[in-house]
Amino acid sequence: MATAPEVNTRGTVTHNAADLLRRQRESLFPSVALYYENPIEIARGDGFRVWDGDGNEYLDFFGGIVTVISGHAIPEIIGPVQEQLAAVSHTSTLFLIPSQIALAEQIIDRAADPALSRVFFTNSGTEANEAAFTLSAIARGNPEFIALRHSYHGRSFATLAATGQSTWRPTSISGINVSYVGNPYCYRCPYGKEYPSCDLFCAKDVEAVIQTATNGHPAAFIAESVQGVGGFVVPPPEYFGVVKEILDRYGVLYIADEVQTAWGRIGEAEFGWQHFGVTPDMFVFAKGLANGLPIGGICTTDAIAGGVRTLDISTFGGNPISSTGALANLAYLTTHHLRENAKVVGDYLMDRLREVQERHPLVGDVRGLGLMIGVELVRNRATKEPATAYLARVQNLAKERGLVIGKGGFHGNTLRLSPPLTITKTEADICVRVLDEVFGIIEAEGALT
Repeated sequence: MATAPEVNTRGTVTHNAADLLRRQRESLFPSVALYYENPIEIARGDGFRVWDGDGNEYLDFFGGIVTVISGHAIPEIIGPVQEQLAAVSHTSTLFLIPSQIALAEQIIDRAADPALSRVFFTNSGTEANEAAFTLSAIARGNPEFIALRHSYHGRSFATLAATGQSTWRPTSISGINVSYVGNPYCYRCPYGKEYPSCDLFCAKDVEAVIQTATNGHPAAFIAESVQGVGGFVVPPPEYFGVVKEILDRYGVLYIADEVQTAWGRIGEAEFGWQHFGVTPDMFVFAKGLANGLPIGGICTTDAIAGGVRTLDISTFGGNPISSTGALANLAYLTTHHLRENAKVVGDYLMDRLREVQERHPLVGDVRGLGLMIGVELVRNRATKEPATAYLARVQNLAKERGLVIGKGGFHGNTLRLSPPLTITKTEADICVRVLDEVFGIIEAEGALT
């Protein structure tokens, strides 16, 4: 029997963490993973801070998996959502939804490219990528795709097939055919080369994959502008330009997966493809758009959107609640200049983390754009042996010191830092201080080679 929840001094409901863990393990799929040796409930949030069920306070440097982009419990976002909820919560796309239409117009404006003029809303990034695969297959009459190794595009039947990590693929059976090319992971080049003397071999190899691993005219190439689950891997500046030139010669569409990189998180631009200066045939989005409310979608051209000749609806995609929240969130991001803040504070945090890297051999690489930063841990800098076994310990020690951070990377050895874009240099300094201390503790234990 479940333990009855308690009401704490703030008047909010709390739960016994041990009892919650037992119930979670008894009722949810075993594959649903949890952070920490002693998992916690995030019971409350305010800005870039969160509290667990026991009232312990943390700096949130993961933002609900790169989703809470403006911060927790923002009145300017909550207010419009509450008003919409009180008016009507759901209608579906069979009816006119003013907030959905206005949101589509804003996304088109932010794309700022006349070719990208049509939007379709979904419930998540996974569903948005499914839509991108469907549209590409219709446009090209072909179910073949090219994806990057170490990629992650979702957990549905088709998107799993395009996810280049075996740890996230419970089956290899799929309705689409996917060929993989080495990712632009300069720290661990899959071709054993070094940038820039490599002459962008990883990008040019896309042509060899088209010629040898496909029928010569695949539907599309899909790539995250910065690999998320793959460990915040940032391609060289010229990478997508070289790839796009190859794709255009073969008539292959380019899908930019912006699920984690959109809405100013990278600081440099609204979307990752804008930062790299290459316009895709379509881009998908989700996560941070509504600051935690479920929404995703795809933006593409008139020609590709017009290729859908059948009836089409979305029961929940772009519903009045989520689209109202998204509009309020975009307004908050703009009026508070959060993209610009992501650039300033992100650059500062990267510089401070590289100072930490100089002091700690545990840190092999620091990389990222804006407030999307990866810290890769190694047992030995010379061999780059992944320090996978230590990442969970780093997370636990950081939690004990009031810092919530994410993890990722193909080897499971990369810390992912993706806080709300409202953080200041003060919070960046706290994060650095905590990690500096935690790395020192682990190194003092003498386990590294």
